[in-house]
Amino acid sequence: MTEITFYHLTETALDAALPGLVEKSLARRWNAIVQVPDEGARDAVDQLLWSYEPISFLPHGRDGDEPASDHPVFVTATDANPNEAAIRFLVRGAEAPADLSSHERVAVMFDGRDDEAVGQARGQWKALKAQGHDLAYWKQTPEGRWERAA
Repeated sequence: MTEITFYHLTETALDAALPGLVEKSLARRWNAIVQVPDEGARDAVDQLLWSYEPISFLPHGRDGDEPASDHPVFVTATDANPNEAAIRFLVRGAEAPADLSSHERVAVMFDGRDDEAVGQARGQWKALKAQGHDLAYWKQTPEGRWERAA
Protein backbone atom coordinates (compact mmCIF):
# COMPACT_ATOMS: atom_id res chain seq x y z
CA MET A 1 0.00 0.00 0.00
CA THR A 2 1.23 3.49 -0.82
CA GLU A 3 2.52 5.59 2.07
CA ILE A 4 0.72 8.93 2.27
CA THR A 5 2.51 11.84 3.96
CA PHE A 6 0.77 15.09 4.81
CA TYR A 7 2.97 18.20 5.09
CA HIS A 8 1.31 20.98 7.08
CA LEU A 9 2.96 24.25 6.07
CA THR A 10 2.87 26.61 9.04
CA GLU A 11 6.11 28.57 8.80
CA THR A 12 6.93 28.82 5.10
CA ALA A 13 4.97 28.99 1.89
CA LEU A 14 4.78 26.13 -0.57
CA ASP A 15 7.21 27.95 -2.85
CA ALA A 16 9.89 27.73 -0.15
CA ALA A 17 9.18 24.13 0.94
CA LEU A 18 8.43 22.22 -2.27
CA PRO A 19 11.81 22.50 -4.05
CA GLY A 20 13.69 21.07 -1.06
CA LEU A 21 11.40 18.07 -0.78
CA VAL A 22 11.65 17.42 -4.52
CA GLU A 23 15.46 17.60 -4.25
CA LYS A 24 15.40 15.05 -1.41
CA SER A 25 13.29 12.75 -3.58
CA LEU A 26 15.78 13.01 -6.44
CA ALA A 27 18.62 12.27 -4.00
CA ARG A 28 16.81 8.98 -3.27
CA ARG A 29 16.80 8.36 -7.03
CA TRP A 30 13.02 8.71 -7.14
CA ASN A 31 11.31 10.28 -10.10
CA ALA A 32 8.71 12.79 -8.93
CA ILE A 33 5.36 14.07 -10.12
CA VAL A 34 4.11 17.43 -8.89
CA GLN A 35 0.36 17.40 -9.41
CA VAL A 36 -1.60 20.66 -9.38
CA PRO A 37 -5.34 21.27 -9.86
CA ASP A 38 -5.21 23.31 -13.07
CA GLU A 39 -3.04 24.77 -15.82
CA GLY A 40 -2.55 28.10 -14.02
CA ALA A 41 -1.12 26.35 -10.96
CA ARG A 42 0.97 24.13 -13.27
CA ASP A 43 2.51 27.19 -14.89
CA ALA A 44 3.27 28.74 -11.49
CA VAL A 45 5.00 25.59 -10.19
CA ASP A 46 6.84 25.23 -13.50
CA GLN A 47 8.25 28.75 -13.05
CA LEU A 48 9.04 28.11 -9.38
CA LEU A 49 11.16 25.05 -10.14
CA TRP A 50 13.20 26.99 -12.70
CA SER A 51 13.78 30.03 -10.50
CA TYR A 52 13.48 29.19 -6.78
CA GLU A 53 17.20 29.90 -6.21
CA PRO A 54 19.36 32.43 -8.04
CA ILE A 55 22.16 29.91 -8.64
CA SER A 56 20.17 26.69 -8.96
CA PHE A 57 17.09 25.15 -10.54
CA LEU A 58 15.29 21.83 -10.73
CA PRO A 59 15.24 20.56 -14.30
CA HIS A 60 11.82 19.20 -15.06
CA GLY A 61 9.13 18.73 -17.65
CA ARG A 62 5.47 19.63 -17.69
CA ASP A 63 2.32 18.69 -19.55
CA GLY A 64 3.13 18.75 -23.26
CA ASP A 65 6.87 18.12 -22.87
CA GLU A 66 7.59 14.85 -24.65
CA PRO A 67 8.76 12.32 -23.99
CA ALA A 68 7.62 12.73 -20.40
CA SER A 69 9.62 9.67 -19.37
CA ASP A 70 12.85 11.66 -19.93
CA HIS A 71 12.04 14.01 -17.03
CA PRO A 72 12.85 12.89 -13.47
CA VAL A 73 10.50 15.66 -12.25
CA PHE A 74 7.24 16.26 -14.08
CA VAL A 75 4.60 18.93 -13.33
CA THR A 76 1.06 18.05 -14.35
CA ALA A 77 -2.56 19.03 -13.94
CA THR A 78 -3.60 15.40 -14.54
CA ASP A 79 -3.52 12.19 -12.53
CA ALA A 80 -1.21 10.46 -15.05
CA ASN A 81 2.21 9.08 -14.11
CA PRO A 82 4.12 9.55 -17.38
CA ASN A 83 7.62 9.41 -15.84
CA GLU A 84 6.91 6.41 -13.58
CA ALA A 85 7.37 8.56 -10.49
CA ALA A 86 7.93 6.87 -7.14
CA ILE A 87 6.60 9.97 -5.36
CA ARG A 88 3.66 12.22 -6.20
CA PHE A 89 3.38 15.66 -4.62
CA LEU A 90 -0.19 16.97 -4.41
CA VAL A 91 -0.02 20.76 -4.13
CA ARG A 92 -2.29 23.81 -4.34
CA GLY A 93 -5.36 21.70 -3.65
CA ALA A 94 -4.78 18.86 -6.14
CA GLU A 95 -6.85 15.78 -5.36
CA ALA A 96 -5.31 12.33 -5.10
CA PRO A 97 -5.87 10.06 -8.09
CA ALA A 98 -8.11 7.04 -7.48
CA ASP A 99 -5.22 4.65 -8.09
CA LEU A 100 -2.01 5.39 -6.19
CA SER A 101 -0.49 1.93 -6.50
CA SER A 102 2.25 3.02 -8.91
CA HIS A 103 3.77 5.30 -6.24
CA GLU A 104 5.79 4.42 -3.16
CA ARG A 105 4.78 7.68 -1.52
CA VAL A 106 2.31 10.51 -2.00
CA ALA A 107 2.99 13.85 -0.31
CA VAL A 108 0.01 16.11 0.31
CA MET A 109 1.26 19.64 0.98
CA PHE A 110 -1.15 22.22 2.36
CA ASP A 111 -1.03 25.76 3.74
CA GLY A 112 -1.92 25.81 7.43
CA ARG A 113 -2.80 29.50 7.21
CA ASP A 114 -5.57 28.81 4.68
CA ASP A 115 -8.75 27.44 6.31
CA GLU A 116 -10.03 26.05 3.01
CA ALA A 117 -6.75 24.20 2.39
CA VAL A 118 -6.80 22.77 5.92
CA GLY A 119 -10.39 21.59 5.45
CA GLN A 120 -9.55 19.97 2.14
CA ALA A 121 -6.52 18.21 3.67
CA ARG A 122 -8.71 16.86 6.47
CA GLY A 123 -11.13 15.51 3.89
CA GLN A 124 -8.29 13.87 1.96
CA TRP A 125 -6.92 12.36 5.18
CA LYS A 126 -10.28 10.75 5.99
CA ALA A 127 -10.78 9.43 2.45
CA LEU A 128 -7.27 8.00 2.15
CA LYS A 129 -7.42 6.46 5.63
CA ALA A 130 -10.70 4.78 4.67
CA GLN A 131 -8.95 3.29 1.62
CA GLY A 132 -6.43 1.60 3.93
CA HIS A 133 -3.34 3.70 3.21
CA ASP A 134 -0.62 4.25 5.81
CA LEU A 135 -0.75 7.94 6.72
CA ALA A 136 1.84 10.20 8.33
CA TYR A 137 1.44 13.81 9.38
CA TRP A 138 4.38 16.24 9.43
CA LYS A 139 4.21 19.79 10.68
CA GLN A 140 6.80 22.54 10.45
CA THR A 141 8.67 23.64 13.53
CA PRO A 142 9.14 27.39 14.14
CA GLU A 143 12.57 26.98 12.48
CA GLY A 144 10.92 25.61 9.33
CA ARG A 145 12.08 22.02 9.82
CA TRP A 146 9.73 19.04 9.54
CA GLU A 147 8.60 17.20 12.67
CA ARG A 148 6.43 14.09 12.58
CA ALA A 149 3.31 14.75 14.62
CA ALA A 150 1.24 11.62 13.80
